[in-house]
Amino acid sequence: MNRVGIFCLLFLVSACGLQAHESAHRIPAAAVNADMAAKATAWLETLDDQQREAASFAFDSDERLNWHFIPRERLGLPIKQMSLAQRRAAYALLRSGLSHEGYLKATTIMSLEGILRELEKDRPGNEARRDPEKYCLSVFGTPSAREPWGWRFEGHHLSLNFSSVAGLTVASTPLFLGANPAEVRTGPHAGQRVLAAEEDLARHLMRSLSEAGQQQALLATVAPEEVFTVPDKPIDLGQPAGLSFAEMTPPQQRQLERLIAQVARTLRGELADEALQEIRHAGLDRVFFAWAGSLKRGEGHYYRITGPTFIIEYDNTQNDANHVHVVWHSLASNFGLDALRQHYHDHHPAAAASD
Repeated sequence: MNRVGIFCLLFLVSACGLQAHESAHRIPAAAVNADMAAKATAWLETLDDQQREAASFAFDSDERLNWHFIPRERLGLPIKQMSLAQRRAAYALLRSGLSHEGYLKATTIMSLEGILRELEKDRPGNEARRDPEKYCLSVFGTPSAREPWGWRFEGHHLSLNFSSVAGLTVASTPLFLGANPAEVRTGPHAGQRVLAAEEDLARHLMRSLSEAGQQQALLATVAPEEVFTVPDKPIDLGQPAGLSFAEMTPPQQRQLERLIAQVARTLRGELADEALQEIRHAGLDRVFFAWAGSLKRGEGHYYRITGPTFIIEYDNTQNDANHVHVVWHSLASNFGLDALRQHYHDHHPAAAASD
């Protein structure tokens, strides 16, 4: 469907008398999908046949779920192989999913590959492995205001996954952000900390707790070497551990909300607002904060925030605690799988029955 068709459908949806509690959620999600679909279509139209084949996958392809954050070879079309016009269109699509701050985070994470290349210049194969242009864009299905489709932008330390079903942007997780070095300590970018707030807000919260509160929040005195919810591992870690929101003082509660929002607002405003509203609706009193490792900056540490609908993990232990990983999962709708099952049940019952 062309752009005119997409926006006409959006107008019809907004005018069809949806109940107020539904329209508050659906219209922003539809508007986001319409914007993303237009940007994705515009990017695809800049590609030649060979590039479009490399960048395009069926929505039900296993590749859509094949996410990772390590420096590996990926399918999709890498930035390195795009012309200037194609890059402009690719970055426009990237901006359609992220806030201004999120876009700066993503592009700064990409730029760290150049710093790593210099730091690791004596390692064999370093030039090919550390490349700021080795980030791939993929589109799954046909960008649409009706049928399921999605897109992914991914490379080392960055995995952004968006899924739309029935004209609504239903999922923006898993979302992964990483930084190595977490703090650049030499050269013209010395002092740069791309994920500084994700670290500092959590440490401030942990330090603000009473001694009893810290003991309850502490998972272990030694931080794990990695987040637990890596690809191909369960994202449900069982009963929430740590200190609950309900057991915190009002200032501590506000600090925890700021920390959650710091991660969520990597996304564009409408998506972040919807995610935060979902967390509040499920009950802030059912959100838990847990910490492991040292409270001293520069020493290994880890934290986890768990609620009924989401989990956020942060780890900074590698490279002498100068290597950050942050991941956000929806416990129910990573990749929009629940919404997709409901869509097939409602609109394609034969396909749902054979699933």
